[in-house]
Amino acid sequence: MRIISLNCNGLRSAAKKGFFDWLATTDADVVCLQETKAQPDDLADAIFHPQGWARRFHSAQKKGYAGVAIYSRKTPDDFVDCLGAPEFDDEGRYLEARFGNLSVISLYLPSGSAGPERQESKDRFLKIFPAHLKALAASGREVVLCGDWNIAHTERDLKNWKSNRKNSGFLPHEREWFSAMLATGWVDAARHLHAELEGELYTWWSNRGNAWENNVGWRIDYQIVSPQLKDRIKRTSVFKAQRFSDHAPLIVDYAS
Repeated sequence: MRIISLNCNGLRSAAKKGFFDWLATTDADVVCLQETKAQPDDLADAIFHPQGWARRFHSAQKKGYAGVAIYSRKTPDDFVDCLGAPEFDDEGRYLEARFGNLSVISLYLPSGSAGPERQESKDRFLKIFPAHLKALAASGREVVLCGDWNIAHTERDLKNWKSNRKNSGFLPHEREWFSAMLATGWVDAARHLHAELEGELYTWWSNRGNAWENNVGWRIDYQIVSPQLKDRIKRTSVFKAQRFSDHAPLIVDYAS
């Protein structure tokens, strides 16, 4: 089973850059997208509905903002797009596809980089989300949480960690929150296989200062899995041969 996660920074923009042509070559089973920045009416064109793929969008109420989507080869049994927190449900930050006992989730955490107000929103998300994680764990379902978490967990997860210690995405309390989540049993798929890798795992690069060319990146996109999937993680990679966004696709293969 191959699952791909990508913050596409606008699905219409990614499509123009060849995302759907690439998708047809990936052998993916499920693809989770974040920051689609589109309303359903914006995605009526056939390019957004490729043959052989089931799809579901959860758009933000605010036009051109946030939003998540899931494409899958198999039609899910059900979808869940509600966290029970209107602030985040209205922003289109969560979409869960259920296939039997497996849940694959496209998740887009708020970014706090735009200023104190947005950081406060991000902190509110960090406060409410552990209860949802606990409920997922208690359900007994196999879970893959894909997405842009907007947190670089450790010093290995961004190039310039020393100069970013006071910046959103690498704040001490954000990193502690991430550690606490993993301490409850959730597994970081890429780190499970590659404990010491650094630059090879970066998934986001600023558009400033030749960050892409110099690989001055951050690892803020993850696939976080429930404990019962830990031993089924077989391969992880970050696709960099073609750019669809300021993020790169994170690809994880799981044993069936």
